[in-house]
Amino acid sequence: MAIASLKRTLFASALIGCVVGAPFVASAQSGIASIYAYSGSRTASGEHMSPGGLTAAHRTLPFGTMVRVTNQSSGRSVVVRINDRGPFIRGRIIDLSPAAARALGFSGLANVSVDVVGSS
Repeated sequence: MAIASLKRTLFASALIGCVVGAPFVASAQSGIASIYAYSGSRTASGEHMSPGGLTAAHRTLPFGTMVRVTNQSSGRSVVVRINDRGPFIRGRIIDLSPAAARALGFSGLANVSVDVVGSS
């Protein structure tokens, strides 16, 4: 009886891990990053946009998700926190704050990879 209970618990844990972990595993992307224009307004999460913060906008990842963005040209990477929605221009996968773009060594557009590393 104890073994059956343990098996059910392990199965349930594995199932929950797969369901909860699936969006994070499937979120590795490559594409074009851009810098979002600083306007001093609030982000979709309700925070004030800070050009000096290591933050980003993504269309679907939950607010608070931490992602590693790697510049494909230079190999430089930075970890940013998703706190806004966007980009809303076809072909772009992430909008970065000016500080995050500086850390990656670009001003304008860059080919990047985006990998989820956790949540805050």
